Amino acid sequence: MSDKTIGVLGLQGDFREHAASLKAIGQNPVLVRRPHELEQVDALVIPGGESTAMWKLATTAEMFEPVRKRVADGMPVFGTCAGMIMMADRIVDAAAGQQTFGGLPITVRRNAFGRQTESFEEPIAFDGVGELTGVFIRAPWVESVEEGVEVLARVTSGPATGRIVAVRQGNLLATSFHPELTTDHRVHEYFVDLVRAA
Repeated sequence: MSDKTIGVLGLQGDFREHAASLKAIGQNPVLVRRPHELEQVDALVIPGGESTAMWKLATTAEMFEPVRKRVADGMPVFGTCAGMIMMADRIVDAAAGQQTFGGLPITVRRNAFGRQTESFEEPIAFDGVGELTGVFIRAPWVESVEEGVEVLARVTSGPATGRIVAVRQGNLLATSFHPELTTDHRVHEYFVDLVRAA
C-alpha cells in the first residue's frame, strides 16, 4: 500500500501512540500539523485527547477548515475518543461554542462514561474484527445515529450496556475507546483496509 499515505493529526492528544500502532502493522504514518502536510496524505487519524483543545488548536493552526473540507470530500478518517467527537455532526454537553470537523451523522455525548478517575477497560465485540479490549478514558458514547451509519460495537455489560461505542459510515470510522493504547492493532488494520479500498 505504498501509494496511500496515512496522516495522524498531531496537534494534541495521543497521536504518537496512533503512529506507533500504524508502524507496527507496516504503515509509514506522517504527523499532520499544517495545511500543506494535510494535502500530502490520503487518509487521516484523529487521536484521543481533549476535543475542545483540539478544536481551538486546529483553528489557531489554520487546520480546522482544511480538515473539514477533506472530510466532506470523502477522505478516509479514523477518530478515537476526542477524535470521534471531532467527527460527529452533533455533540451533547459540548463546551460553549465548540465546533467539530463533522462528517459523521451521529450525536455524541461528551465525557459520557464519567471523569478520568472512572476510566475502565471492557471487552468489546467489534463487527468485522472480533472481540477486543476497549480502553475508555473520559470517553464519549454515541447517543444516536442517522440512517446509513453502521454500528460496529456496543458496550455489553455494566451500567452502560447497549451504548454505541464504534461506528462507520463509508470512509469514516470512529470509536469511543482507544485501540492505540493496546498491543492489539486489529482496529488500525480495519482502517488500513478501508483506506486501501477508498
